[in-house]
Amino acid sequence: MNQAAIDDLLGFLRFPSVSTQHDHAGDMRACAEWLRGRCEKAGLSARMEETGGCPCVVAETPKDSAKRTVLIYGHYDVQPPEPLEEWTTPPFEPDIRDGKIFARGATDNKGQILAHLLGVEQTLAEKGNLPVNVIFLIEGEEEIGSPNLGALTSKLKQELACDVIVISDTGMVVHGHPTLTFSLRGITSLEIRVSGPSHDLHSGVFGGAVANPATVVARLIASLHDEKGHVAVEGFYDDVRPMFDWEVQASEALPVREEDIRELSGVPELTGESGYSAIDRIGARPTAEVNGIGGGYQGEGTKTVLPKEAFAKLTFRLVPHQDPEEIQNLVMDHLKKHCPPGVHLEIIRGHHGEPYYTDPNSLYGHAARQALSRTFGKETALLREGGSIPILGTFQQILGAEVLLLALASPDCRAHSPNENFPLENFEAGIRLNQAVLEEIGNLPR
Repeated sequence: MNQAAIDDLLGFLRFPSVSTQHDHAGDMRACAEWLRGRCEKAGLSARMEETGGCPCVVAETPKDSAKRTVLIYGHYDVQPPEPLEEWTTPPFEPDIRDGKIFARGATDNKGQILAHLLGVEQTLAEKGNLPVNVIFLIEGEEEIGSPNLGALTSKLKQELACDVIVISDTGMVVHGHPTLTFSLRGITSLEIRVSGPSHDLHSGVFGGAVANPATVVARLIASLHDEKGHVAVEGFYDDVRPMFDWEVQASEALPVREEDIRELSGVPELTGESGYSAIDRIGARPTAEVNGIGGGYQGEGTKTVLPKEAFAKLTFRLVPHQDPEEIQNLVMDHLKKHCPPGVHLEIIRGHHGEPYYTDPNSLYGHAARQALSRTFGKETALLREGGSIPILGTFQQILGAEVLLLALASPDCRAHSPNENFPLENFEAGIRLNQAVLEEIGNLPR
């Protein structure tokens, strides 16, 4: 593979562009500035757009009214790297081993979006023009729910007007298999804080007479599911529709086994909502998850206290037709109903994003499937994926354009985890995929 392309990715990955941690604000801006310059080097006009948070990079080719316009979206912000001790090499000192680049953001999303930029650059260098108009919109707040991108998209609605949106921020069903994601789950989040006594109490002197906030948090979490793994929040499933027959067939045809999922996750046994396969639980069913929990003594050995407070961080992955704000309200009502006396419950609303769904048999869907098959040499798999890209619903509302989710992430990429990685072959394939999909869209009849 071209060493210059690898060097570009290594340089991109060295920026600790962690959007959720305020002490990285300078790193965020430096990364955006590097990206703006790299877009200009590729032959695009590029600038940084201020958002009130982290800046966005907007880059484009000159408009040709005879061509379709493709908006390519990605993000340069990354998840926090912690726990640092679990990384084999430092998360922002990218390391190449076993044919993969290891670094925070390697797959999510720096490797994937840079592959598209390099694909455009190569086509411009070889042919002098592109078969379509291209706009890059690369933000710095995806990992915190894109709180400012909707307003910017509205502000730039005319400039960002496009026929179709292309995104590579999703996963292949198995390594090297072309995958078009036609549905993503939405998300809503909140944090609960339970406080009781004014200070930590001696558990022998007060235990049994005073409500324990840590126990209350555990009970509230346990109340979220019944014994069959269903979410026990009243009204939670009211807007969940059954899968269409063709969706069931597409799911059954996926080249992945439940054993593959078990091995990737490193668990002794898969579990979850009864009556559904693991692949359908991940992509076609909503969930309630605990992302963090704490309270009381955390040090070595025993400290016999009754803690004054405890907390839990919760997220709910939602399927098409579920409304994130409505689900958030239902969950809050549930938690208040199940909170026992003797403590104070504080609920802090978090970010949310809409579920996404499109028809993979549309005109653009067929173009994407053809491009994926050309790139990877296999028939394209159709996948309902469990992750979320919060801005997709906003794009549909403001720009009114279909979104094509073209996967470049391998199942074992460890996105959001220590030792995140991106195979060099995926990076190279991403460059070719960009060229193929722009060609396929450019060849569509007007």
